[in-house]
Amino acid sequence: MINEVIKKNGITYGVMIGIASALITATIYAVDLNLFTAWWMGLLGIAISLTISIILLSKTKKELKGVFSFKEAFTTYFIAAVIGILISTSFNIILFNVIDPGAKDTLSELMIKYTVNMMQKFGTPASVINETIEKMKLSNPYSTLELLKGSVFAIVVSAVFGLIFAAFFKSKTIQE
Repeated sequence: MINEVIKKNGITYGVMIGIASALITATIYAVDLNLFTAWWMGLLGIAISLTISIILLSKTKKELKGVFSFKEAFTTYFIAAVIGILISTSFNIILFNVIDPGAKDTLSELMIKYTVNMMQKFGTPASVINETIEKMKLSNPYSTLELLKGSVFAIVVSAVFGLIFAAFFKSKTIQE
């Protein structure tokens, strides 16, 4: 049985993470699709998510009067992370597969140009660049299936972050 404080905070903050991610995606979509290739936008999204997660764990530990086991800290974070990822993925599926399927093609072209640019800067041989372009043209990272695969990967990465956060936020006096 999950503690009600853990469940309530995990769900609430998970929704906040999901909405923040959806708002970032919607803003990028509305402003300039080229921003999807900007590395710093990815870092901004991660920073916002991690900040919300730290606030979540601090608040939950405080509400539990400082008694916060490793398992409880991990569970709190993981609930929020999974809910946030599911909301974000659902938004992306709707945006890129229902509302504006044409944006997928535009983004694929932008990603190819960005990748070619980076490969050329690093002096990659033309044959490797051409091979990469062909592989990229065959994939569709914004399809429903690929977005769902990406969400599974994101959940795994979040679990690792959850373990780190749980180790940091757990009560020092609790023996497990």
